Amino acid sequence: MASKACAWDAVLVICLAAAVVAGSAAEAAFDENYVVQWGEDGYHLVIRGTEANITMDQSSGAGFRSKSMYGSGFFHMRMKLPSGYTAGVVTTFYLISQPEDGSRDEVDFEFLGDKAGVPITLQTNVFVNGRGDREQRLHLWFDPAADFHDYKILWNPYQLVMFVDDTPVRVLRNLTGTVPGYPFPAKKTMMIRASMWDGSDWATDGGRTKVDWSQGPFTAGYQGFDVSGCANGSATTAPCQSPDLWWNGGEYRNITAEQRAAYEDVKRNYFNYDYCADKARFNNTVPIECNYA
Repeated sequence: MASKACAWDAVLVICLAAAVVAGSAAEAAFDENYVVQWGEDGYHLVIRGTEANITMDQSSGAGFRSKSMYGSGFFHMRMKLPSGYTAGVVTTFYLISQPEDGSRDEVDFEFLGDKAGVPITLQTNVFVNGRGDREQRLHLWFDPAADFHDYKILWNPYQLVMFVDDTPVRVLRNLTGTVPGYPFPAKKTMMIRASMWDGSDWATDGGRTKVDWSQGPFTAGYQGFDVSGCANGSATTAPCQSPDLWWNGGEYRNITAEQRAAYEDVKRNYFNYDYCADKARFNNTVPIECNYA
């Protein structure tokens, strides 16, 4: 609500100007929560306050990471992907535990480039104790290279939900307490990472279509460097399970009926691969979590 002090026309201009400044200040700059991880040469990763650009050419890509490890949160990144011919180019936003070894937990947004005129593929994946093989792939209902969109990860003690803007595209409930052997990234803190790199050996047509460097360089934009998460210096998530943290509250413990309907629509109309439907890959069965989707 506006202050009464803004009632006078002469002061109104000052108040509006102050509101604009305050609104701008609310948007976090890159270096408040993130640091460069690789590609720090002033070209492959360029930081302009509240926006960063990653560029990949034949010499290098780049990546950045959060300064903190987190035990829960509602994480987001606004991204605009490289356009045109991007076959073999992988652009990412993800969470990952440390060390990055065979026991890691990981939650991935991976954007797989393609030939000009062919839609970019969004692949999501979840690793628990080093085991992935949980790929889901879809073509989005918009061109992710045309403008910035929000990609979000809600990760709390109750569920893991991945959103494109406000639409769920992946849901994994935490049933570890009731279903033996059920996988959920519940115990390890994770950092936020983002990067662009050459995935020619697998990303497009199973690796048959490679990066064409003559079509580069390839550039992606990142925004939204504020973090809604429980920063935790320990290796476990236990201190971050408090119900007092808003993203652990009642309204974030299950998706709503409207979100469920939107998620089912995405699976029905936009998925082009779901490991849960690939029985041949798993000896005519499916992983246990697929029975509780």
